[in-house]
Amino acid sequence: MKKDSFNPYTNHETYHIFFRNLANPLKIGIILSLKNDEKNVTELSKELMVEQSKISHSLTSLKNCKIVEANQQGKERIYSLNKKIMIPILNLIEKHAHINCKCECCVLKGNCERR
Repeated sequence: MKKDSFNPYTNHETYHIFFRNLANPLKIGIILSLKNDEKNVTELSKELMVEQSKISHSLTSLKNCKIVEANQQGKERIYSLNKKIMIPILNLIEKHAHINCKCECCVLKGNCERR
């Protein structure tokens, strides 16, 4: 095998990092919270009822993956969703769940007790 050819079993780190962000419940909470509104860490912490340090840690990972963006406004950072990338992905996930998921709770509530 040529050294620079694509091997799906070894060249998957980009996918792993991206989907690891989407598989984390706190990060999904942040993504969905930022879907309609920009927020700072304090606002996200209050809304999601999670310590600010955990929010900040998750935001760093999301920011490194360009899932969220940060803008400095005075002394605080305001976070927003990278809507150009994430809205189509979120819409595709919702459409897939609605069409293909046989478990009503996944479509109606966004989570499933049958795992």
